[in-house]
Amino acid sequence: MSTRAQIAIQTGPEEWAHVYVHYDGYPEHMLAALHAWTPEDILAAREIRQVSAEALDCFDPPRPPRVLPRPTRAFGHLYVWHDGTWAEAEAAQ
Repeated sequence: MSTRAQIAIQTGPEEWAHVYVHYDGYPEHMLAALHAWTPEDILAAREIRQVSAEALDCFDPPRPPRVLPRPTRAFGHLYVWHDGTWAEAEAAQ
């Protein structure tokens, strides 16, 4: 069973791109794995099967990220870039 997640990255004043992650979205894995990646890396991936410190396993072809006015949790976990590091976010559902 997969633990789905989203990574929300602010791309404008009220614009957040939400990149889907299909597997291993739980915080113990994701926060360590995301440490190796920049927001630009995640945005370029567009849609991710699994994040690891070594690679972003991406869907091919990927779907574009959903763009919303604020970080919005649609799955079990939501991650954001905050003050130069990745963090799990509490956000509106």
